[in-house]
Amino acid sequence: MILTKKGNNPAVAVGYFLKGLKLLASPELRSFLMIPILINLVLYSVALTLGYYYMNDLINSFIPGWLQWLDWILWPLFFICFFIAGFFTFTVMANMIAAPFYGKLAAKTLAVITGQASTTVEQPIAKVMAAEFKRVAYLAGRALPLLVLFIIPGLNVIAPFLWALFGAWGMALEYMAYPLENEGVLFAEQKLLAKEIRLGALSFGGLTMIGLTLPILNIVVAPAAVIGATVYIHDIKQ
Repeated sequence: MILTKKGNNPAVAVGYFLKGLKLLASPELRSFLMIPILINLVLYSVALTLGYYYMNDLINSFIPGWLQWLDWILWPLFFICFFIAGFFTFTVMANMIAAPFYGKLAAKTLAVITGQASTTVEQPIAKVMAAEFKRVAYLAGRALPLLVLFIIPGLNVIAPFLWALFGAWGMALEYMAYPLENEGVLFAEQKLLAKEIRLGALSFGGLTMIGLTLPILNIVVAPAAVIGATVYIHDIKQ
């Protein structure tokens, strides 16, 4: 598969995420949205509850004493970072559970936008879950070194920004995977394709990540990202 340079345009990529939000109202997709939204509702409710009770103490524990005078700058940065990290973790968990349903949603979306019966080959659940674990392993292998930055004085100031960039890339890989898997494209090739449209992928993933950090809205952001990524891939592939 080859992707056109059009897909590397950040504005174009963001537009496809917005198209995904708009298509949530499509009657043809309604039955494919119910289970993923229910899964997200349960897991994000748990994440919000845990965050409410533990986030403040966790953030304060990472600010060393000699930087207390910078609380007015560091506290918001660390809050944003850990809020993103927490929801990133729960997003991965939610996607692992909902992966088979997202694959079906991507296939149905393609049928809706093309006006034709789906010609994609739906992957076996075992294969879908295996691909999901590979993505988790890939992301975890890069997330752990970034976490170390939070306990290194000086470097912990830039850690939130690196986390945001990493989160955007991770979300792009996550949601572009479903339509690509329906095309028979496996994880190794998915990464190469995402690198070909790096700026577009980061923009799509970044907006998705921001949406996932917004309570209530994040319940529908993941399905919208699957839909948007499906339209995105369809329009830019050759």
